[in-house]
Amino acid sequence: MLTKRQNLLETIKGGNPDRLVNQYEAFVCTDAIYGMIMGDPITAQGGFPMPGGEPVKNAWGITFAWPAGTPGAFPLHDKEHKVLQDITKWRDVVKAPKTDLPAEAWAPFLPAVEAIDRNEVFATVFVAPGVFEQCHHLMGMEDCLMGFYEEPEEMHALIDYIVDYELRYAAELIKYYKPDCLFHHDDWGSSLNSFMAPDMFAEFIVPAYKKIYGFYKANGVELVVHHSDSYAANLVPHMIEMGIDIWQGCISNNNVPELIKQYGGQISFMGDIDNSLIDDENWTQESVGAEVRKAVARCGNHYYIPCITQGGPGSVYPGVYEAITTEIDLINAGK
Repeated sequence: MLTKRQNLLETIKGGNPDRLVNQYEAFVCTDAIYGMIMGDPITAQGGFPMPGGEPVKNAWGITFAWPAGTPGAFPLHDKEHKVLQDITKWRDVVKAPKTDLPAEAWAPFLPAVEAIDRNEVFATVFVAPGVFEQCHHLMGMEDCLMGFYEEPEEMHALIDYIVDYELRYAAELIKYYKPDCLFHHDDWGSSLNSFMAPDMFAEFIVPAYKKIYGFYKANGVELVVHHSDSYAANLVPHMIEMGIDIWQGCISNNNVPELIKQYGGQISFMGDIDNSLIDDENWTQESVGAEVRKAVARCGNHYYIPCITQGGPGSVYPGVYEAITTEIDLINAGK
């Protein structure tokens, strides 16, 4: 029987997997909230809210809230909390966290990483937010999108600043953790379309990720998994150009079977089990299982990993994620 890691590699390479990959199983490697390598002294310079808890300011000075019953945290963008209120003044107010911390600052985080069985699973480091998300976290979605049109030079400069930070951060993660997989967030669309046209995406976002993902791969990271639980089918060629191996979060509106047919072998797809269809207070094993079986039937077992579309193992309503896991286990057992 293949290990979880081996089975995933067979799946995304079009080889001979001996079962369906079961959601995040090949990336869960610690006991952190999303089961990946998540703690480090750089991000610990700020806080992050827990579900249903009080708003918290992170290391960039952005205040986040995570209301109970919602999939994740999001910044507060009222006048009191918005960090960047004028894109032309970003140099005055946007300050990246320090990354040149001493080795002793990393020491408390190392035992969890050293305990990972890298034959069984990937040592997967979780990085969020992404470049686009960092921009709109600082200034709000409306100001961010208008900035691409009204102040493109300033947006390019801000993105360069964010990328420089990401590369310094990546260098420290690689130095101390030596991850072999990167799970990187950046939501690029709504459920209906991407937030920007492919040409604009190619101008502003693609060069940033070619640098970031290229750096990780040049320094021992075998797999890049990118999360965007949205419509982004029109951006898949750019994902391939960036070096993404697996797009996690591909909702069913993307027509995932067609994407597999068109791009399988260049990139793989992890999702097609939409939170919006199954993750509610009335869920049952039967209702969840039906959606899982539909997804598996239409997507197959090459270049596809059946998975909830949210960006980490779990669900809004307790038990939904586990119900998906149970159903995939049943399918793998021939039941």
